[in-house]
Amino acid sequence: MPRRRIRVTGTPEAPLRAALAALRTELGVPEDFPPEVLAEAMGVPPFERSREWGRAAAAPLPQVPDVTDIPFFTVDPPTSMDLDQAMHLSRRGTGFRVRYAIADVAAFVVPGGALDAEAHRRVTTLYFPDEKTPLHPPLLSEGAASLLPDVTRPAVLWTIDLDADGRTIAVDVHRALVRSRAKLDYATVQQRIDTGTAEEPLALLKDIGEARERLEVERGGISLNVPEQEIVERDHTYELSYRAPLPADGWNAQLSLLTGMAAADLMLAHGTGVLRTLPAAPDGAVGRLHHTARALHIDWPHHVSYAALIRSLDPRLPHHAAFLQECTTLLRGAGYTVFRDGDLPAITTHAAVAAPYTHCTAPLRRLVDRYAAEICLSPASPPTWVLAGLDALPKQMADGTRIAGTVERECVDIVEAALLKDRVGDLFDGYVVDVEEHQPTVGKVQLDTPAVVARLEGGTTPLPLGERLRVRLTQADPGTSKVRFALA
Repeated sequence: MPRRRIRVTGTPEAPLRAALAALRTELGVPEDFPPEVLAEAMGVPPFERSREWGRAAAAPLPQVPDVTDIPFFTVDPPTSMDLDQAMHLSRRGTGFRVRYAIADVAAFVVPGGALDAEAHRRVTTLYFPDEKTPLHPPLLSEGAASLLPDVTRPAVLWTIDLDADGRTIAVDVHRALVRSRAKLDYATVQQRIDTGTAEEPLALLKDIGEARERLEVERGGISLNVPEQEIVERDHTYELSYRAPLPADGWNAQLSLLTGMAAADLMLAHGTGVLRTLPAAPDGAVGRLHHTARALHIDWPHHVSYAALIRSLDPRLPHHAAFLQECTTLLRGAGYTVFRDGDLPAITTHAAVAAPYTHCTAPLRRLVDRYAAEICLSPASPPTWVLAGLDALPKQMADGTRIAGTVERECVDIVEAALLKDRVGDLFDGYVVDVEEHQPTVGKVQLDTPAVVARLEGGTTPLPLGERLRVRLTQADPGTSKVRFALA
């Protein structure tokens, strides 16, 4: 799993773009979509309708229940156009009703067609600072299939009823036509809820989100509030900063987790599916985190569980943020597990979720979600194309996820090098956030500003993990994406 998350505002210019273009070439990232893929996406020429749900963007909407009277809304980063999820939240007696609409990508893709083949080649959307490489043509992912406001769209509609404590008591899933009324971003959502100006369907995001967070604590689940490194355009240049997640980020994530858990339960009940699994972390990995916590001056009494400690941390504090970054190492080993015909796998849970879980809420950006949706819609008898492609999915997703992780890490490194290339020799303040176990004179430093995490070399001096110190920039080369610091 990538150690760092990155969010981008604006469009970088050369020489940063040249370095990013070289990275795409090095990794063999697909460029434009082949003509036959675009032709199929546009519906020219028409293709056969003999296989279940294939259709192109120009085709009429499918004949399914129309629930466009329900005022759905979306919550995403402000510049996002590939909107996978829309929600409507309401009270139901003493409990709640969550309506969660997921973009119905299968309504646009002919199994075995050009679009389908290209999606299997790409596997996942890749995000670069200057552009993204989408899983599907933008005509679909940012147009006809996206749950944009004020347009009718086909969706896979989950209706999940919760009791007053947020526990699931009933689940229904079927295809429907939906219509979003508003495209909201996290900051707007947080501001409206905090000021009491949110209408009930939005205000309930806090109530339901916090209820689900309490249940996460109860079952031993963990959500890491890892700060993002954000590339921001300012005065025709770019800088890096840290962004700690808002509470609204977590509440929104709980709805996606709720749906993924409901989907996993449905699959397990019918004996066929694809789960997102993660084995429990070995004792040695947790022991290493105890050592890191001590070095970062984080109090972790022996009677306090790992999950309880995580929930006590403030990602806005540099040493807490550094520890949360280290905690992502426990998420390594996550994968996709396929099962069929009632032959359940040995591991059915995701250790961080502390429950069975599957990816099903981002089909515009992730291949496996389209398969998961189709299984849940027909759990007793999934479509033939789903069963035929199921066994190959884990490796395809592993390969795609590995490339996405490389892209994320390399892009951060390139941006850091580009922003610092004229400051070689300058002094900076920061924290030592990692020290190599077998080479204690080498590690990583997290600067206060700009938001950079890079290699630190101590020469003959062992690095003091968790200590604040001054460092000197010795190398910053966008062409090699290398940034190096030394003790000042």
